[in-house]
Amino acid sequence: MNDDIWKRDEVQSPCVKLCQIHPTEQLCIGCFRTLREIGGWSQMSADERRAVIEQLPARAPRLQKRRGGRARNRPGNA
Repeated sequence: MNDDIWKRDEVQSPCVKLCQIHPTEQLCIGCFRTLREIGGWSQMSADERRAVIEQLPARAPRLQKRRGGRARNRPGNA
């Protein structure tokens, strides 16, 4: 069997199968794409996909939680 048929020369989806839309930021918590980007991925050109992928690292900090609570107040923790 020839496995080359399964290899594609296209920009792969950044999906990590952790699909949930953040209620405030409206981004997927797994891949950081918007619903519009997720839904339109298969119709996007390679250049459009690359443009989305380039934006994803800048979106990640929007979803990081700020930690606080008891651990912060324990002796020895600054």
